[in-house]
Amino acid sequence: MRRRVLIGLPVMGLIAFGLWFAAATALLPMAEWSGAGLPVGAMSLDQIRLFFGLMPRGVIALIAGAALGLCGGILQVVLRNPVADPTTLGISGGAQLALVLATILAPDLLATGRWPVAMAGAGLAAAVVLAVGARRAFAPVTMVIAGMLVGMTASAIATAVTLAQGEYLLSLVIWNGGSLVQQDWSGVRGLALVLLVGAVGAALLARPLRVLSLGAEGAAWLGLNIALIRLVAVMLAVWLAACVSAELGLIAFVGLAAPALARSLGARGVGQVLALSPLLGALVLSLADGLVLLVAGQTGEMYPTGALTGLIGGPLLIWLLPRLRGSTPPGAEASEGPVPRRNRAGPLLIGMAAALVAAALVLVWIGRVPGGWAVLDWSSFTAFLPMRLPRLIAAVSAGAALGLAGAILQRLTANPLASPEVLGVSGGASLGFAAMIYLVAAPTAPQLVAGAMAGAALALVLLTSYVSRRDMPPERILLAGIAVSALASAVLAAMMARGDAKAWAILAWLSGSSSAVEMPGALSLAGVALALWLMSLTVRRWLGLLPLGIAVAGGVGMPVRRAQALLIVLAGLATGAATVLIGPLSFVGLVAPHMARRLGLARPQDHLTGAALIGAGLMLAADFGARMAGFPYELPLGLFASLIGAPWLIWLMMRPAR
Repeated sequence: MRRRVLIGLPVMGLIAFGLWFAAATALLPMAEWSGAGLPVGAMSLDQIRLFFGLMPRGVIALIAGAALGLCGGILQVVLRNPVADPTTLGISGGAQLALVLATILAPDLLATGRWPVAMAGAGLAAAVVLAVGARRAFAPVTMVIAGMLVGMTASAIATAVTLAQGEYLLSLVIWNGGSLVQQDWSGVRGLALVLLVGAVGAALLARPLRVLSLGAEGAAWLGLNIALIRLVAVMLAVWLAACVSAELGLIAFVGLAAPALARSLGARGVGQVLALSPLLGALVLSLADGLVLLVAGQTGEMYPTGALTGLIGGPLLIWLLPRLRGSTPPGAEASEGPVPRRNRAGPLLIGMAAALVAAALVLVWIGRVPGGWAVLDWSSFTAFLPMRLPRLIAAVSAGAALGLAGAILQRLTANPLASPEVLGVSGGASLGFAAMIYLVAAPTAPQLVAGAMAGAALALVLLTSYVSRRDMPPERILLAGIAVSALASAVLAAMMARGDAKAWAILAWLSGSSSAVEMPGALSLAGVALALWLMSLTVRRWLGLLPLGIAVAGGVGMPVRRAQALLIVLAGLATGAATVLIGPLSFVGLVAPHMARRLGLARPQDHLTGAALIGAGLMLAADFGARMAGFPYELPLGLFASLIGAPWLIWLMMRPAR
């Protein structure tokens, strides 16, 4: 190990320093650096930018990276989980959401500083994830799935709330991306103190954590208070992550990369991991920031450094998956318990369809006016119907498409936690949508739909090809999909950080809205949803066999590879079509198939139809809430869809295994 460290660390350090030094000399020739001791009034503008901007930026990259590396090392050791870090456990996402909500809704809470607010959000997110993990003996796979879904939910709500408040848009988008831009040395002093306290705390915890690494039973036999040590260690890690998020925004995956690099350099014991992780975290973030400065010098575009670390984290998480040990997550078939099974599903499905039509009529007929709620008279109803009908059709069709996609994916992977959002399909659709915006001067609606569909199908194809070459259980497929989603989010964050009109279009789409939908687009989406439903019914035999396992399906003569490819295409098309309207994160594709199963719709054709009808109803309710909750302004549709899906997700993962 010593030889690798002696070679690897200096090389990384020299590269990071070289990139920073190149940016510094490009800003101000070294011969003019002598103004460091002069009063500010006597300095030139470039000297001020160097001494109070670029220099503290370089130092804070080292300090923040070290703090995140230490945080990730502590989490990985105490949870015995090689892919745990503030991002994968939702801690950074919770801090981000708390700060965004406080900035927009309750700015007085920030009077004493951002750190208490960030700590509250990070602590709440960590508490939810740990509560889920405690039900499953802190199984690594379960913890990461719960954490990253909590983080994705927090990020979606933060994005939607940000978009609803245009006056805060630019600053919050840049801050959420993890910008290291500094104006003085105050941030360096604050985070240096945080790192010092964290290092002392980690040193005091090193011995108990070494005992805990022997296993819970062995540590308890030696007299260790396992619950107390876990609580203190996690609180220290949460505090480190929250402080960095409060000061710099969301910087992803540094806490994942640093311990992984430490182990690749030969670190084995707890002490070695905790000692090397801060050093490597500092170098990783400095290298990332150096690359940002290099790109800025070449192109003039200054991207948030946190977006670049996200580009590193997605592939790194995928690389680590085969090395991850853990049990099946909550929600697997074996732990769901018995569900009712209806022999005659026709009356229920007809009743659901009738209820959907009735609900649509009622929601068209009522609304809010400046004086309050009102029921429209016939003349007002006929006047408003042409404006409301297209968006209702579009919302219902998008919900039905996502419900279908979720049902197909859950049967394809034999895992009820699968959904377009979780498997990275929505992330791929996001990249396809964004690529079309940037590659086509004035993309039309059909071009945007085609781009999103292609991106969704490509993401699912890549995911399937990756896991098919490895003997991975279904929960690893979920983790790989989450990694794809994280990578897509990082790319989108880098695009949005440009702050131009195209970035605004991407941000507006991320939160989802049906306000601009016209009748031709709504009918097209309805046609796509109907065609996909009919196509999925034609392969219902495949969907009935795949949950039994590939061996069983192939043993009865089913063309497994061809079936998987076709189902991937169907799920990708459904997700891409729906995602263009409501954005990439709604959880409708997760909730609707589950509700259909709980209603006893077990046969493939009944499950597909029920999931489509329930998804349509959920999106109908979300559209009504988006229009009415913030009257006279319309709130993002994706926000309400996420608020419907997130409580269901948390309840599902909190259920004890059977």
